[in-house]
Amino acid sequence: MHPLFTIPLPAMEKILIIDFGSQYTQLIARRVRELNVYCEIHPFHHFPAPDQDVKGIILSGSPYSVYDAHFADIDLDALLGKYPILGICYGAQLIAKKLGGNVMRSQKREYGRAMVHLLMTDDPFLKDVKEDAQVWMSHADTISAIPHNFELIANSGTIDIAAYKSNKGAYDKPVYCLQFHPEVIHSTEGKKLLQNFCVSIAGCRQDWTPDSFVESAIATIKKQVGDEHVMLALSGGVDSTVVAGLLHRAIGKNLFCFFVNNGLLRKNEFQQVLKTYEQMGLNIDGVDAGKRFLDALKGISDPEEKRKIIGEQFIRVFEEESRKLDHIKWLAQGTIYPDVIESAGGKTKKAHAIKSHHNVGGLPETLNLKLLEPLRELFKDEVREFGVALGLPHEMVYRHPFPGPGLGVRILGEVKQEFADLLRRADAIFIDELRAADWYDKTSQAFAVFLPVKSVGVMGDGRTYEYVVSLRAVETTDFMTAHWSPLPYDLLGRVSNRIINEVRGINRVVYDVSSKPPATIEWE
Repeated sequence: MHPLFTIPLPAMEKILIIDFGSQYTQLIARRVRELNVYCEIHPFHHFPAPDQDVKGIILSGSPYSVYDAHFADIDLDALLGKYPILGICYGAQLIAKKLGGNVMRSQKREYGRAMVHLLMTDDPFLKDVKEDAQVWMSHADTISAIPHNFELIANSGTIDIAAYKSNKGAYDKPVYCLQFHPEVIHSTEGKKLLQNFCVSIAGCRQDWTPDSFVESAIATIKKQVGDEHVMLALSGGVDSTVVAGLLHRAIGKNLFCFFVNNGLLRKNEFQQVLKTYEQMGLNIDGVDAGKRFLDALKGISDPEEKRKIIGEQFIRVFEEESRKLDHIKWLAQGTIYPDVIESAGGKTKKAHAIKSHHNVGGLPETLNLKLLEPLRELFKDEVREFGVALGLPHEMVYRHPFPGPGLGVRILGEVKQEFADLLRRADAIFIDELRAADWYDKTSQAFAVFLPVKSVGVMGDGRTYEYVVSLRAVETTDFMTAHWSPLPYDLLGRVSNRIINEVRGINRVVYDVSSKPPATIEWE
C-alpha cells in the first residue's frame, strides 16, 4: 500500500462526529464547519478516546438498522454525562434502544420533507427555532418509546417522536435526539439547531478559519516532504489548483506539474489552462493524450466502467511522466471529501457507493510514489475559501467544477469523438450566455449533457433528425446537496436558439430541473 499523507490540523476545540456509515455524515461536518467550528469524523468501530479538545459528540445516521444482526454499536456509557451528545436519525434510535426505549420497524420507509411541531421552546437547544418547521426525514425504523429520564420535545404529522431530550439533571451533560436530519438543507431550522448544540450547549468559540488551515498546511507539508520532489496532475479545477498553490508556497520549484489533455476537455481548455498555470509561476508541462483515452473508451457505455477506464489511463500517464522525472518521490492529488464519500471511500468503508472517482482509491504499486492529498478532509466551499487565503487567481478559485473524467461523464452512453465535439460547442455557448447574463457566478455549476438519442426537427422547411442536449445548472454550497437553478426563460431561450443554429447535429435542447438528492449533479 502506498502511504497516504493528509494535512493534520492544529489542535483546537472540536466536535467529534461518530460515523455509522450514512451518506449524510459529511453534511453534518459541513454544517458544523459553516459555523466556524472544527469537527472530525471517526468511524463507530474505531473512534479515538475523546481528548480535552472535544466539546461535544454527534452520532450520525446510518443505512443500517438497530435490528440488524451485527448493528453498528458503540460504548454509549463511556460518553454519557461526559460530553453533550446529539443523536441524529440512527444515532437517536441507537440511544433509545440502548437506554431502555423502543424502536420498531416501520411499515414503510419515511423519506422526504415533513413538518415537525415543537412541544417546548424554553430549552437552549430550541432557542429561536420556529415552533413549526420543515425537516428532512430518511428512515425505515421508528422510535416508539423514549427511555426513562427523557422527555419528548417535538412530533410530526407522521410520527409521534420526532425529537426528545434527557431530563434536566439526568446526566451531567445533556443528550438530544432527532429522528430527522438537521444537516440536510431541506430542514429549514437545521442550521440553527446545530448552532445551538455546538455553540450554546457545547460552548465552542467558532475559531475555525481558512487562515488557520493554510498556515498549518504549509508548515506541515514543509516538514513532511522536506527537500523531496512532488508531482501533481492538474485538472484546471479549483481542487488541484489549490493543492498547487499550497505546494508552491511550501516547496517552490520542487513541485513538478503536468496537465493532461484526455480528449474530453471543454473548448480551448487545454491551451487556456496551461497559460494560467504558467502565469502562476508553476513548473508545468502539457501532455496531449486525447487519442489514447478515446481509443480506450470505444464501445463502452456503462458509466462506472467509463470512469474506471479513464482513471486507469490517467494512471498510465502518471507512470510515463514519473519515469521522465526519476527524482519524484510524491504524487499529489486534489481529492476532497465529496470524492471520497461518493466513492464509498470514507473511513467507515460502510457508506453506499454513488459513483467512483478516478482520483480515489490509491495507486498501483509499480508507481512507487507516496500519495499526498492535503484537501482530502475538506469540502468544495472550504477549498475555495482556502484558495482565496492563498491569493490564487479569482477566475481559477471560482471556476465551476469540472469532473476528472471530463466530458466522458457528460456524454451518456458510448463516448465518440463526434459526440465530444458537439458537446464542447454546445457547452461553450451555454457558459458564454451565462457570463453575458451575469448568471455564471450565481450558479455553482453549469454545463451541457449530450444525450445519445435523436429527435425529429424542422429547419429551413426541411426535416432534421439530430441529437439532443440537456442543460444543467445548480446552486449549492457543499456539492453534497443542490437545487436546480431557476434560470430566466429568456436566457434559456437564447442558449437554445444559439445551440440549435450554431451546432449542426443538435436540434433539441432541454433543461434539467432535478435537485440533489435524489439526482446527482453530474448525469453519470
